[in-house]
Amino acid sequence: MSKVIALDIGGTHSRAALFNGREIVWRASVATPGLAGPGAMVDTMVELLRPVSHEDAPVGVAIAGFVRGGCVTAHNTGILRDWNAFPLESELSRKLGRPVRVLNDARAAAWAEYVAGAGRGCKDFLFVTVSTGVGAGLVLGGRLHLARNGLDAELGEMLLADGQTLENHASGTAFGELAKRLGLADARALFDAADAGDERAEALLRTGIRELTAKLADLSVMLGIERTAIGGGVGLRAGYVERLREELHRLPRLYHHEIMRAELGADAGLHGVAALVRGP
Repeated sequence: MSKVIALDIGGTHSRAALFNGREIVWRASVATPGLAGPGAMVDTMVELLRPVSHEDAPVGVAIAGFVRGGCVTAHNTGILRDWNAFPLESELSRKLGRPVRVLNDARAAAWAEYVAGAGRGCKDFLFVTVSTGVGAGLVLGGRLHLARNGLDAELGEMLLADGQTLENHASGTAFGELAKRLGLADARALFDAADAGDERAEALLRTGIRELTAKLADLSVMLGIERTAIGGGVGLRAGYVERLREELHRLPRLYHHEIMRAELGADAGLHGVAALVRGP
């Protein structure tokens, strides 16, 4: 199979690409009608793909949400409204008249990084995206981990000692709330202040980073993770990975493993879902 159509449905924009092998030969994007419901999203995707509707190619879709049996339940109902076990795979396949495979976007990005990015040459690999939320994808023994219940690598939903989730402490949204304690506007301002030497801002940043570090340490000894790649708007900010490494190396050597930046950026979801649909 040489040609594959990939879709990446984001909170604000949705992107499409036609792959010939590993090369993108066509791409397009459109605003995501997330608040209009899943039916409107399906219609939007069909229209977005109209220029390549003549291509004999299956479709892969990466989307933020729980994916179980081709059905999607949104992580954030403020971005994707009324997505509650919506049968996206079957509905889009019916409308397009071709096979469709749907995957969580962080899992798709994890597979892309494993195949062509920061995870190359590493059989037991974790990808973590830190942006508005915290997402992840696991490759174990050279295979993408996909659980039957759709909870393949929900790192952001892991509980902490205070009963809240990791996402409540370590996401861009959480850093934005911490920033307000210092009278700062948002997460970016908190990072700027820390980088400029503000000790209070640095201390607040480190609280969230330590919580993520602890979960990475747990996964490294539970699953034998050799390498973790960090992506996302927060995770790729200068200084973030360095702070994460520092916190990891404060722990006993047993928990140490390689931490690096993700390499594929915004196209990781497209490349990942295309690679999975294409197969070996």
